[in-house]
Order: sequence, then structure tokens, then C-alpha cells
Amino acid sequence: MSIWGLIASASIVVQLVMLTLVAASVLSWIVIFQRIRVLKKAKKVRADFEESFWSSGVDLGNLYRKLTLEGRKVEGMESIFAAGIREFTRLRQSHNVEPDAIMDGVQRAMRVALYREEEKLDQHLPFLATVGSTSPYIGLFGTVWGIMNSFIGLAEVQQATLAAVAPGIAEALIATAIGLAAAIPAVIAYNRFSTSAESLASSYENFSDEFISILHRKVHVREGGAA
Repeated sequence: MSIWGLIASASIVVQLVMLTLVAASVLSWIVIFQRIRVLKKAKKVRADFEESFWSSGVDLGNLYRKLTLEGRKVEGMESIFAAGIREFTRLRQSHNVEPDAIMDGVQRAMRVALYREEEKLDQHLPFLATVGSTSPYIGLFGTVWGIMNSFIGLAEVQQATLAAVAPGIAEALIATAIGLAAAIPAVIAYNRFSTSAESLASSYENFSDEFISILHRKVHVREGGAA
């Protein structure tokens, strides 16, 4: 009546259910650790970049060159800033481009970068949601199948006793336990990561709006001075 003995003596269907749930649990934990690392890095990048960006007297061109010359890939809020300043510089250097056209191009470039970063934040979260919502039902299927086989076997014996049916019911309930063990961490992690991703995405959108306002003032001040 040990746990491993019950798993080894379970029917092939129940064993397949258990194996599926264990695989889903292992994959969900891999995703959990990967999301922890990604979100932690995104928060650090945001904090460091905001400190540099909002420093008094910071030159946007120098900040962009500093980010691109560091030899690493810009990401998170840095990517949104880089997309905006790069498009802004390119359009300003073009001839006969109206200020409104410049700002439209900047907004499109930053919007694309923003959507790309939001997709990175939400990556693999649907998998956690799927594991959290379906694992209990998969485990319940294994339990129902195991109990059904136990009662079928019980009908073939002459004297029905608790000792005869208990092992089959116990091995069937293990499937439900494994399903809950896979689902609970996945649901908790999904809720936690979704909240963090929404918070980061909101900060990205706020920065994008503020940066567009800064560039809008720059381009119109330049045009006004030229006039």
C-alpha cells in the first residue's frame, strides 16, 4: 500500500494520466523560474533606465548612444525609447517633413516596440493558465477511471470487502492529488505574473506618452525657432 506500489499497480490509463500531469507540472515549474528571471530583469532595466532618463540635464541623443554603444541588446523600456528617438532623428534629418508627420512616425515606431515588449511580458502565461485550469480535471478523469475499474474488479469477486476495493480507490485518488499539485502552483504563478506584467506594461505606456510629449515639444520648438 505504498505510494509507489499503488502507482506501479495502477491501470495503464491512470498511469498515463499521472505521467501527463507530472510532465505538465515539471514544464510549469520551468516556466515559473523563467518568468521570475525575465520579470525581475525587466523591473531592473526599467528602474535603471528611468533613473538615467529623468536625470536633470540628460541629453537624449547621448543617452541613446550610450545604450547602443554598450554592446548589449536594448530591451524593455530601453527598446521603446530607442525606437522613438531613432525614428525621431531619422525624420528630422529628412527634408520637407512636417512636424505632425514626424510625430506620427514616432508614435507608430514606439507603438510597435511597446506591443513587442508587452508580448515578451505575457509569453508562456497562457501555458500556466492552461495547466492551472485543466490539471484538476485530468486528474479527476484518472480518478474516475481507476474507481470504475475497482468496482468492475469488485463485481468479479464473491465477497466484497474494504480490503479488496481500497487499493484501487487509493491509486485512483493519487491522480487527483497529482492534478492538484500541478494546478495550484500554476494558478498562483499565473496570477502573480499577470499582475507584474500588467504593472510593467502600464509603466511602459505611461513612459511612451511622456516621451512623445517631450519629443512633441522639441519638434515644435525647433519649427517655431526656424520660423
